[in-house]
Order: sequence, then C-alpha cells, then structure tokens
Amino acid sequence: MVLIRVPKPWNLPDNRITSEANFQSRRKFVKTFVGAAIGASTLPLLGCQSSQGTEADPLMGVRDLSFQGNPSFADVDRPTTGRVLAATYNNFYEFGGTKDIWQNAQSLPTENWQVEVGGLVNNPHTYDVDDLTRAFQLEERTYRFRCVEAWSMVVPWIGFPMRSLLEAVDPKPDARYVRFTSFYDRNVTTGPALRSNFLPWPYTEGLAIEEMANDLAFFAVGIYGQTLPKQNGAPIRMVIPWKYGFKGAKSVVKIEFVADRPSTFWNTINSREYKFQSNVEPEVPHPRWSQREEKLLGDGPEFSYEVVPTLLYNGYEDYVGQLYA
Repeated sequence: MVLIRVPKPWNLPDNRITSEANFQSRRKFVKTFVGAAIGASTLPLLGCQSSQGTEADPLMGVRDLSFQGNPSFADVDRPTTGRVLAATYNNFYEFGGTKDIWQNAQSLPTENWQVEVGGLVNNPHTYDVDDLTRAFQLEERTYRFRCVEAWSMVVPWIGFPMRSLLEAVDPKPDARYVRFTSFYDRNVTTGPALRSNFLPWPYTEGLAIEEMANDLAFFAVGIYGQTLPKQNGAPIRMVIPWKYGFKGAKSVVKIEFVADRPSTFWNTINSREYKFQSNVEPEVPHPRWSQREEKLLGDGPEFSYEVVPTLLYNGYEDYVGQLYA
C-alpha cells in the first residue's frame, strides 16, 4: 500500500451495465430541471510552436508542453482512449447539455487566466497559468477516468500534484476542506442550463484537505502531450481519478481553503444522486442504475465500447483506501 503523508495536523473525520435510456437520464434530468426553472506556463513550457487545428477541429488552439514522465503512472491495464474521442465526448454544462459541445466551448476566454488561492492559508496567492507551470514541475500521468453515467476512458494528463500547491500556500490548522470554483460568465457560458436562475452557478466542487493532499489528486494543464482543449477544461482543471468525473471541476478560477464542508454544484441540485464524496464504488448504486459495470469507450465508431467491471475507487484502492478506512 502506498501512503502519502503531509507533515501537517490535518485529520479527516469519519465520515451491470446501464441501459441506453438510463445512460442518457442524467442529461434528461438536467433538461427537465432547467425547463421547470425557466418556466418558473512560461513560453518554454507552453511551447513556441504555432497553435494547431482549424475552425472545424476539436483540437484547435492547443500547443506542445514540456514535461517529464512519471513511471508510477505511465500506463494502466486498459488501452488509452483515442485523442479525438476524448476531445469530442465531454460533459461541460456551461456550454450545453450534450456530449458534442466542443464547438460551443471555443468561446471560453483562456488568455491571461488567473487562479486565486486563498481562504485559511498563510500564503494566499493569485497565480496565472505561467506562474503555475514555472513553479511546479509538469509531469504526465495516465489515469482511468470514470463518469457517474457508467462510461469510462483512459487519459494521459499533464500537470502537477495538488499537494504541491497545497504546500506552497501553507493551510492553517483549521482548514479542513477545499472549495474549487469554475469560470462563469453569463455572457460567455451560454449552455441551456444557464438560462435558469435556480441552478447554483458557478460550478463548484470540494474535497477534504486530506484528499487534496493525496498523491493521486492532480491539477491538469494538458492532455496527450499538449495544452488542454477548451472543452476538456482549459487552461487548468481538477483530476481526481478515484472519484466520479463530475468531481473534477473544469476551468478553475478560484481555490479556497475553508473550515466547513462547502456546498457543491451537483450535490446541491440532488444530494441523493450526487454525494459530496462520490468515490467510485461498484457496490453503491446510483439511485437510477447500477455502478457494477461501465462502458469503456473505444476508438471505433462514436459509441463503440467494451463492458468492463467497475473497480473499487476506480482501481486506486492502494492509494486512497486509507482515507476511508
């Protein structure tokens, strides 16, 4: 078992396949909810090459990154998902309620991006993306990615461990949780759900501080050797591989260390279906479908997949089991 310990007095208190109809039910839930509401890094790191892609290309605007490999996370026991599929099959409700939102997401303004880190810390700081890539060594990690909708991918992320940022800002002893906030601008993030004043925008997520300190917790600034496409959460997103994908907030603009458990987007909308913790646990079903199996998306036709068993903590029990013992 691999245990990651941070020398701080932080203690976390106790705390088979889905039918096609159910597979789409989360999307239907959002549409129903919204309908009711309406009715009621540095240049060397980022690379000096010209942006790639065209106006009809889901990889438009990406650039090469400089990074090192991490042998501990070089691969997994499943094939890596094709790059184009990973760039065109996305949940990003700020830009729409279907998977093919990559064109809408191109309106996301990523220039001069800043991430404010504050709250209960001794060293609050506002970083731009160049600051982050300069301060923290970028590495590549191939992780399993499991969606609560019972589909999965395998993705090679580029970024740095969350623990590095945590140590840099030096949380105070009473900081027990961390809240992450995504970019929100009603004039830009014009997905259908944003027409509702009853949804808890901006998108927020949260972790216990010991979860953020775990070695698996990761900030991604790239994917497949290059910067993140906008639809994948550019320029920086959370990657928490032992939790369901919605726990990984995209396009993060603010990180706050807090004493009490923060409210989060999906948990606020429906706490019965989307728990705050939301670890991948095959024996804990979603109220509307089983989580025992998942669709591992492949590289063939758009919705080709292999049915595989769901692994406890998405296969990362050795890393995180101690957190929930």
